Amino acid sequence: MRNDSRLSRMLHVLIHMDRHEHSATSEMIAKMLNTNPVVVRRTMAGLRQQGYVRSEKGHGGGWTLVRPLSEITLLDVYNALGDPHVFAIGPADDQPECLVEQAVNNALADAMKEAEALLLRRLGSVTLEEIAAEFEAKLTARSATTYSCAS
Repeated sequence: MRNDSRLSRMLHVLIHMDRHEHSATSEMIAKMLNTNPVVVRRTMAGLRQQGYVRSEKGHGGGWTLVRPLSEITLLDVYNALGDPHVFAIGPADDQPECLVEQAVNNALADAMKEAEALLLRRLGSVTLEEIAAEFEAKLTARSATTYSCAS
């Protein structure tokens, strides 16, 4: 099963957007993520609905960050993306009448519910500003004056 990388990708995009003075077009973001601009617009729509970004149409338009990174948590972005599945594993339903399958599914459901709650709490405690600060520290340590994901 393929990983859902939308959360990671949108965190990446938002931090880049904070670092640039101008708006970012869907085409620019798509190039950075190696995807299609339509996918970018569809994914960014949830962020726009939650008030984290806005979009302007036409020449000079694009996506801009509306809120500071200090006011956006990883959980906020996760929720704006529609609460994607956290785990690729899940219960079997081959033999719903089988008592062993029921017991296994109950045990898995309890463990996954507990793990998901822990993960969501952690996502809610980390701001994008904290991630951006880590990036800045690494950039400073490299003594680099410019940075691009393409380099």
